[in-house]
Amino acid sequence: MIRVNNLCKTVVTGGQQLDILKGISFEIKAGESVAIVGASGAGKSTLLGLLAGLDNASSGDIYLHGKNISVMDEDRRAALRARHVGFVFQSFQLLPGMTALENVMLPLELAGRPDPVGEAKQYLDKVGLAERGGHYPRVLSGGEQQRVALARAFAVEPDILFADEPTGNLDEHTGQRIVDLLFALNSQSQTTLVLVTHEMNLAERCDRILIMHDGQLREESVVSSAI
Repeated sequence: MIRVNNLCKTVVTGGQQLDILKGISFEIKAGESVAIVGASGAGKSTLLGLLAGLDNASSGDIYLHGKNISVMDEDRRAALRARHVGFVFQSFQLLPGMTALENVMLPLELAGRPDPVGEAKQYLDKVGLAERGGHYPRVLSGGEQQRVALARAFAVEPDILFADEPTGNLDEHTGQRIVDLLFALNSQSQTTLVLVTHEMNLAERCDRILIMHDGQLREESVVSSAI
């Protein structure tokens, strides 16, 4: 499902070269749930963005569904994302001028689905927001906004879901509800789940944990009690 070979990411800042990722390699099987953990600045979010095709690597290869996205231009990567990938951001990334229903409808419309309204309502109902479809993000709580973001990500039934600190802006109680919902939807859809988190209780719900340090993959562990 996902294969990464000798991935590197380098940027130049203040006239100095900064190596964010240093030769990372790993594989993730279809249907697996994998957490990427590590200290702030370890390169976790950069890696996730590269895996999702939201940024370009400096060198190395990333294969999604057997296709090397590292050699694709942005249009081809966008087309692949539309067919196979969902993304949940820490900051929700809902469009403020659209209602909750319209936010969930958008990727369905872009994918050319025949009934975007019906499908969007179905997923809002799954996240417990059937009655909030006509509300704009500004009147929704943080937990409600994240639930809309989850509905939007899952509505297109992606093969792979990437989540970047999905509970980072939420209180503990709301965050736990979002985590439970994330894994419930993942289980129902048999979606490959790759998430970045600093919360070990969340990471330990995944099948595997990849530990990053200073831009390198230092350790990998299998979680025997994964839920």
